[in-house]
Amino acid sequence: MNVLIIDDESHARNVLATLLSEECLAVKEIYQASNLSEGVSIIKSKKPQLVLLDIEMPQQSGLEILDYFKAEPIDFKIVFTTAYNQYAIEAFKTSAIDYLLKPIDSDELISAVNKVEALSEKSFVKQKIITLEKSFQQFAINKIALELPKGIKFISHEKILFFEADGVYTKVHLVNGTTEIICKTLKHFTDQLSDKPMFYKPHRSYLINLKFMDELVKKDGLHVVMQNKRTIPIARDRKEAFLNMINNIF
Repeated sequence: MNVLIIDDESHARNVLATLLSEECLAVKEIYQASNLSEGVSIIKSKKPQLVLLDIEMPQQSGLEILDYFKAEPIDFKIVFTTAYNQYAIEAFKTSAIDYLLKPIDSDELISAVNKVEALSEKSFVKQKIITLEKSFQQFAINKIALELPKGIKFISHEKILFFEADGVYTKVHLVNGTTEIICKTLKHFTDQLSDKPMFYKPHRSYLINLKFMDELVKKDGLHVVMQNKRTIPIARDRKEAFLNMINNIF
C-alpha cells in the first residue's frame, strides 16, 4: 500500500516514515505533508490507501479533513496520530476510529497497518470522524488542554489558581499545589479563556481565577492574595476597572 503522513512536525513525520519503511513490508510508497491542505492535494493526486493523520496541527485540526471531502467519498483508510494522553483515550474508543498515541510504538504501528490492510470495507465512514470530533468537543467542556512533553493533560477550570507569564512559557499554578510549565505564552491562554468570566487578567504577567481570591490588599498599590498565599499585583491602569468588577460581582 501507499501511505501518506500528515503532521506539522518534520521529526514526527521522519520517525513514522522510517518505521514504515523498516517494519511494514506492505508499504511501497511513503508521502509526507506538513499541513492538512497540502495533504489533501497529495491524497487527490497520489491516491494513497492509508493516511496517518495528526489531529492537532497549528493551522487546522486533522478532524477538518471532512471539509475537503463533502461531496466525495473518503476512499482511503485513516489512522489518527495524537499526542493526547490517557485523559482523552476514551473519546477515541467511543468513536471506534484507529489511532496511534505519540510517541509512536513500532509494534502498535505494525498492528495498525496490518489491521488496515485486512479491512474489507473500501472507505472510512464519515460519521465516525464526526463522532470523534463531537467526543473531543464534549470532553473539552470546562477543561483546558495543557501540552506537556509526554502528551496533553486536560485540566478542569476549577483546578486552576492562576497563570503566570515566564517569557515564552507559562506557569500554570493548580489548586493541588503543583505547577505545570507550558511552552505557550500567556496570551495563548488569555485568548482561549476570553469567554470564561471566572478568569481575569489584572496584570500583563498574570491571569487569575477569581474564585480563588482570598484577600484584596491595598498597600503599596493594589494586590490580590490567592488561595495559595501568592500575591498578585493589580496594574495601575487596571485598578479602577478591577475594583468596579469586584463591586459588581460580590
